Amino acid sequence: MRVIFMGTPEFSVPVLDALVEAGHDVACVYCQPPRPAGRGKKDRSSPVQLRAEELGLPVRHPASLKTPEAQAEFADLDADIAVVVAYGLILPQAVLDAPSHGCLNIHASLLPRWRGAAPIHRAIMAGDAQTGVCIMQMEAGLDTGPVLLSETTPIGLHETTTELHDRLSAIGARLIVEALQKLPDLVPEAQPDQGVTYASKIDKSEARIDWSRPAVEVDRLIRGLSPFPGAWFEHDGVRIKVLQSRLDDGDGRTGEVLDESLRVACGQGAVKLTQLQRAGKAAQDADTFQRGAQIAPGTMLSGG
Repeated sequence: MRVIFMGTPEFSVPVLDALVEAGHDVACVYCQPPRPAGRGKKDRSSPVQLRAEELGLPVRHPASLKTPEAQAEFADLDADIAVVVAYGLILPQAVLDAPSHGCLNIHASLLPRWRGAAPIHRAIMAGDAQTGVCIMQMEAGLDTGPVLLSETTPIGLHETTTELHDRLSAIGARLIVEALQKLPDLVPEAQPDQGVTYASKIDKSEARIDWSRPAVEVDRLIRGLSPFPGAWFEHDGVRIKVLQSRLDDGDGRTGEVLDESLRVACGQGAVKLTQLQRAGKAAQDADTFQRGAQIAPGTMLSGG
């Protein structure tokens, strides 16, 4: 099929590779424009743009698709279908209608649960036992279109957003190839009205650890916000991110470090901090971190 691919972050790259490997004619790749990044704040191309250029595919990154010119350029590609995954722009109706088979979205949740921007983070933070990927026929509403294919996967007890992100990306890449193969025979299923939840964008204000919460909630926050933006606490005026943790037993004052292995008392129970990162430093396991930081038992950690 003649395909327009629309995606921006690393999550989208395996999908682009899968479409090319399956022999589809990728007419053009759309992604977000390069953005200032790093200490020098130089413009940096997105992972999708870099991969598309490696594959020799034409790339466009319009700031908007609302102009008649952008919509005409899109329509002139004469595509059979557009595949959209974490693109980052709202598609106007004229764009949705341009390909002969419309636009398909790869969404990293079991719709209608976790519509919106951060479904992977929110699923872990909420303690969901499972999640998955849906191939959805796009329409004007936010992730409201009918579902063509879906696949469910369990969320591991210790799984972080970065680990689940990679698994769901691979599932999405495989599922979209299957969907395009079976497209004439697939029957779209309308999403139910019940069970709708919204995965709002992660706000950095959510990332400060509140040790007064039950340990199970603190652990979910840490895993759900790993690696970005990273749940954090302060020690001696320094912000420290926690990237991995485990539930543990222990009683103490809220936020008290219970032993040298960085077991910390919460409102109920305790969490063991297993991977940490100081500002400007690489991530370290707890033993390595303690050789430098030496947070002593009895220390009260600052949190929300």
